[in-house]
Amino acid sequence: MAKDVRLTFTWRAVRAVAALTLTLTFVAGAGFAVLVASETLATRAEANAPDRVAEKMPVQVTELSPSRGYTVPRQFVGQVEATANVSLSFELAGQLTEVLVDEGEPVVKGQTLARLDTSLLEAEEQRLIAARQATAAQLVLAESRLVRASALRQDGFASEEALDQTRAARDELISRIEETDAAIRSVAINIEKSEIRAPFNGRVGVRNVDGGETLGAGTPVMTLIETALPHVRVGLPLALDIREFERAQMRIGGRIYGAALSHVRPDIDPVTRTRTAVFSLDAQIDAAFGQTATLLVDTTVTADGTWVPLDALQEGVGGVWTILVVDGEVVRPASVEILYAEATRAYVRGTFEPGAYVIDRGAHRVVPGQLVRAITGEG
Repeated sequence: MAKDVRLTFTWRAVRAVAALTLTLTFVAGAGFAVLVASETLATRAEANAPDRVAEKMPVQVTELSPSRGYTVPRQFVGQVEATANVSLSFELAGQLTEVLVDEGEPVVKGQTLARLDTSLLEAEEQRLIAARQATAAQLVLAESRLVRASALRQDGFASEEALDQTRAARDELISRIEETDAAIRSVAINIEKSEIRAPFNGRVGVRNVDGGETLGAGTPVMTLIETALPHVRVGLPLALDIREFERAQMRIGGRIYGAALSHVRPDIDPVTRTRTAVFSLDAQIDAAFGQTATLLVDTTVTADGTWVPLDALQEGVGGVWTILVVDGEVVRPASVEILYAEATRAYVRGTFEPGAYVIDRGAHRVVPGQLVRAITGEG
């Protein structure tokens, strides 16, 4: 019995020792594995350690140059007009016999355009010429009588009254000749006025008659449009300084022409409430009168600020616009107010310092406070 007890105790002791030995062996193996792994990770970390600090991000910058103002291009619509556009008519009544030009036909100054029937005037002119010739013959006779009467008076064979009557008859004939000459000139003027002549070089516009009509004095026959350098009539707002328009440009039919301010009407258009300005073009144009013309002019606005690219603008909190500037090597935000914007740039003023460098491209890649390397436009 005692022998069995000793065997059981011995067996339990052996089992305990074996379990303890196995546990110690496992713990030692785990510790060794942890040590080996730590050394391996340390070795790898040392092998992958960077040799130098990462480079600063390069950013494209532009120096902000202060300016005293900016120009705003403005456009005003006008109309091409002829220098002169007149309605031609006869001063006298009569029958229209000839219209020598058609609509759109070019004419030169002094060219005959239309005629009235002058047969009655020509007959009257011939009658007056014949009457003058008859009076002139009577005057020759009267001069001879006066010479004889003067001789007789000197010899005492004629009275003073007879001499005076002969002289009066001679003077009357002279006056009748002068009267006839005036009548002949009047008829000649009427014959000349029976023709319409072009007052300037131009083109025929509307033709109101065809020929054969009996016209009253002043009845419109046709219009004549001068084809010299045309004018452009434009309505300008009252608030604009007219001195800014002394030299301007006109866009007509897709082409640009130089123009000079000719004159400004003193009144105001009651419909548009604008002043009418007339501009003279510097060159001949191939455009129809009445065609639309656009006045192009740059208006100067005085305001301190600077130009920045549109890509440099960022919308901040509360709708405030900001730009990013580089202060040394650090990115700083600056609030700006947009005064004027064009297609690729904006004129702004804000909290940046004069001469600061703005990040004009790629501002979304950096944040305020970040260290960067500034690159100017020259590289």
